[in-house]
Amino acid sequence: APAAPAANVAGQSSKPLYDLVGINQYGVPVTTAQSRDFVSALFHRADIMALLPPDTELLISAKPDDYGSKTQKFYTIYLVRKTPELTGGVITEAKATFGSQGVQPEVLMSMNSEGTSKWARITGANIGKRVAIVLDGAVYSAPVVQSKIPNGNSVINGIESLEEAKDLEIVLKAGALPAPVRITEERTVGPSLGADYIRAGMLSLLWAFVAVSGFMLFYYKKAGIAADIALVLNILIVLSVLAGFNASLSLPGIAGIVLTIGMAVDANVLIYERVREELAEGKSIAGAVSQGYDRAFSSILDSHVTTLVAAFLLYTYGIGPIQGFAVTLMIGTSASLFTAIVVTREIFEGLLGKNQLNDKSFG
Repeated sequence: APAAPAANVAGQSSKPLYDLVGINQYGVPVTTAQSRDFVSALFHRADIMALLPPDTELLISAKPDDYGSKTQKFYTIYLVRKTPELTGGVITEAKATFGSQGVQPEVLMSMNSEGTSKWARITGANIGKRVAIVLDGAVYSAPVVQSKIPNGNSVINGIESLEEAKDLEIVLKAGALPAPVRITEERTVGPSLGADYIRAGMLSLLWAFVAVSGFMLFYYKKAGIAADIALVLNILIVLSVLAGFNASLSLPGIAGIVLTIGMAVDANVLIYERVREELAEGKSIAGAVSQGYDRAFSSILDSHVTTLVAAFLLYTYGIGPIQGFAVTLMIGTSASLFTAIVVTREIFEGLLGKNQLNDKSFG
């Protein structure tokens, strides 16, 4: 649980922790992002450790906690046992998912027989208290024990986002590894360079849209306008779904949208070429549009389903950026199927009803 002793240490003006550790509005000891590393080093000094209860130490949260501040990031300070009562070796499975309502993220955790026995004792003796999940000297989560857990199957809830749940899943699985994890390579990208990459990605997205929409307008005339409207709607749907899940738009995600733009107009090209063939056979514009959509539907559906399957496999077996690309691609592909089959057809039906569609409307 958040440590009361830390507040005592911080309260002594003769100590260096006085200006670096504070108590927030919830009575929890915290430190700032700028002071985190220095404070962590101070916690391991002999004179500081001598003030703590036996076999305990002060650790800091791995990620900043949301305490309502929009300008400052605060890290929670925890007082934990030096010797863990349970290690990650007893964990057999950890999986990030959504709760029964399908809204709140949570992590499901299972243990072997040894862990189940110890976990029942630990949870039974600490109801209403926190259990810290620690990896490499940092606290990744400290859920409150709600009740005794006799079967080793636990649910960790109170998690803000699915991304946070997945991070906790990785931490739990890492703790179950029989060998320590060592960093073999580490790369740091500065904020300015990262911003340049994002800017370049957004610029490529803009040029892709301009090039594709310009081609459709030039080659298919009035029908191209309908395709461009559907393309704009497609992008808006993708961004809306991502925003609905509080997902960030990364470089792989931008790449997925760029690919979606090409796939979206590909479906329209198939339809328009079928309409042209029907018109060449002497059919009326209404009959050509109807037959064009009907006969192109199977090809469009096959290509989109194939892409969805591939994207699903990428998401299932990929990690990090690959999953971001796969999610965006799945959303974009589904939106493309809707806009190409439903939206553009509704546009043409409306134009036909107003007699504003003719043989030259398809270029």
